[in-house]
Amino acid sequence: MFENNEVVLFQGDSVTDCGRSREDDSNHGNGYPMMIASWLEALYPEKTVKFINRGVSGDRVCDLKTRWHEDCIQLKPTFVSILVGINDCWRRYDSNDPTSPEAFEKTYRDILTQVKENTEAKILLCEPFVLPYPEDRKQWREDLDPKISIVRDLAREFKTLLLPLDGIFNSNAAYKASGFWTADGVHPTMAGHALIAQEWLRKTKCI
Repeated sequence: MFENNEVVLFQGDSVTDCGRSREDDSNHGNGYPMMIASWLEALYPEKTVKFINRGVSGDRVCDLKTRWHEDCIQLKPTFVSILVGINDCWRRYDSNDPTSPEAFEKTYRDILTQVKENTEAKILLCEPFVLPYPEDRKQWREDLDPKISIVRDLAREFKTLLLPLDGIFNSNAAYKASGFWTADGVHPTMAGHALIAQEWLRKTKCI
């Protein structure tokens, strides 16, 4: 639950970006950040909480590090939600530009250290995820699974909240096909974004 005058920052790649405005911080795009902000504003109108979306489509963890001071530290967040990692996997398969687990962990640890050393913000780490749709996404597990394990380890190390999105999406795919939740195994449909928002709100004890 958030208190008055908190600043909630969403960070990540296209799953977070989702068409958000670069000029207007009140425009959170069309994905889970918009849904979360809208629900919290409707549920708790007596509270004033600022929501900022700084997701950038295509970003890897190294890209977050490059813009971290401007797009995180300078914003003075009280809560930072991070969903990144799928592009660190994807670029191996579409561009032959892999990110090793060691590089992923080192860079991710660096941005978390910056948050701890420069703010008093609470942190929520979201697992990157992939569903087996289309079929070739199945081979991505070889690359993504070690990165998911790293996110879990960092959550323990830095004592953050952890949202296990890979498990959440894949378990829900037992009830509805993968294409119901994501357009391509990665980018959520509206139902997929609603699933992220719902679990995010539960994890932060807002519902």
